[in-house]
Amino acid sequence: MNLWLVEPYYTGSHQAWADGYQAHSGHDVRLLTLPGRFWKWRMQGGAVTLARLAAALDERPDLILASDMLNVPVFLSLSGGLHDVPLAIYFHENQLTYPLQPGEKRDLHYGFINFVSALRADAAFFNSAYHQAAFFDELPRLLKHFPDYTELWTVDALRKKSQVLPLGLDLARFDTCRSESPAADRPLLLWNHRWEYDKDPETFFRVVYALDREGLDFGLIILGESFRNWPDEFLAARERLPERFVHFGYAEDFAAYAHWLWQADVVVSTALHEFFGAAVVEACYCDCLPVLPRRLAYPELIPAQHHGTCLYDDFEGLLHRLRRAILRVEETRAVSLRPEMACFDWRQMAPRYDRLLEEMVEAEG
Repeated sequence: MNLWLVEPYYTGSHQAWADGYQAHSGHDVRLLTLPGRFWKWRMQGGAVTLARLAAALDERPDLILASDMLNVPVFLSLSGGLHDVPLAIYFHENQLTYPLQPGEKRDLHYGFINFVSALRADAAFFNSAYHQAAFFDELPRLLKHFPDYTELWTVDALRKKSQVLPLGLDLARFDTCRSESPAADRPLLLWNHRWEYDKDPETFFRVVYALDREGLDFGLIILGESFRNWPDEFLAARERLPERFVHFGYAEDFAAYAHWLWQADVVVSTALHEFFGAAVVEACYCDCLPVLPRRLAYPELIPAQHHGTCLYDDFEGLLHRLRRAILRVEETRAVSLRPEMACFDWRQMAPRYDRLLEEMVEAEG
């Protein structure tokens, strides 16, 4: 089949997803993209530009796969002759439930774009069951904000054409960076998330300080991308505990990133928001033991038999699990969730994507 993957926000995880599926799909996948910046403008105006680019192509796809950043009705109305092409929308995140910064008020316009895009699509895919449930829990509340003709009947109609389709990841490339060097003398705790408010770095460093006060021997590997100025928590921790830091800052390239994941023993999340958890999957694939909140998408990622060890309910639970992981470092290093994470590799996921999209085309045919 000839597929178009339309991504108005082509950077970061969105870019990795698009490139990964194109590289591993059994179909011919053409990318239509815009640079990943100015996310609000991409959701409002990106569809106009992408429709112009699509109309200029001398071809017609069998199916269109669009990300949640696309205003689907606008794109189809302006792209010329694509109104009857099957279209699936993939939700990496949504603007109905994405957490707000303190003092920020939600702009309902962007959630409404997600709504009408899903309404116009023939299928809606969510990267986790948690994400799907959160979207449909909030959607009626979004519609009830409006004065009349709220079209609440559409919620059940949308639910019937939605399903969970996990994120595909290029995990195999981590294998080429695996080091045979011995483990570090002390346990290493890993942060490989964005340096943003929704990942709650304040709680992460609060537990680090608690472990430090107990005199436990551990080191820190701090990775992840900061899109603006470094949050105060990171700078304060580097000044307060300089001897703890084995690495601090964004990895220069993939090889450096993979090196540090293989060196780490425990990957920690204190996130307030996580629709899937790609950074955790990558770390677990590299044999890190995860210590994660018992909420969001995390319980889906971690096998049930490891929930007691890996998932915490509150700050004391987080502190307890990290203390145990540090004091029992040999037990920590003996646990591997790598086999369970391998199911998210594109070698497994791309055929699954291909089959679902083929079925859509066959149903339309």
